[in-house]
Amino acid sequence: MRTEASASARTVLPERVWKRHANPWSGWSRAATTPALVYALYRRDWRLVATSLVWLVVNPAAFSPPETADAWMTRGVLAERAWLRADNGTVGTSWPNVLNLLNVPATLYVGWSTFRRRPVHTAVSTGLLMGLKLLWIREIIDLTGVDGTSGIDGIHDATDE
Repeated sequence: MRTEASASARTVLPERVWKRHANPWSGWSRAATTPALVYALYRRDWRLVATSLVWLVVNPAAFSPPETADAWMTRGVLAERAWLRADNGTVGTSWPNVLNLLNVPATLYVGWSTFRRRPVHTAVSTGLLMGLKLLWIREIIDLTGVDGTSGIDGIHDATDE
């Protein structure tokens, strides 16, 4: 029985979107959206909430593909693509997917602390949320062996075109 949740939305992204998302500006600006979204929820600024959510959706295609695969975040996106192609899922009880599983209660706590307007709890739980995600990225880079030497085309698959 399969215990890992698949990331179906991410596995159907066209190759050109994966390549654009591999731009480190895409990854880091997407990561920076998390505290912006939490801040918007904390302040009850629904316009900023909407803007943040729209950005999260369009971000993967908003940048041009990187020229090299040297950047850590680029390697992270390439590793995520390789991880998903190997049908490893992203949430589950095995390492490193348990890190994303731990993000479920962390996310719920972020929601609770923003609703209750507890600034310290909100900041700490947001840091935990982001730390777990970045640790997951680091782990899949290590586990997939993505080192950037194969370049951005290292994830190319003609069946995705």
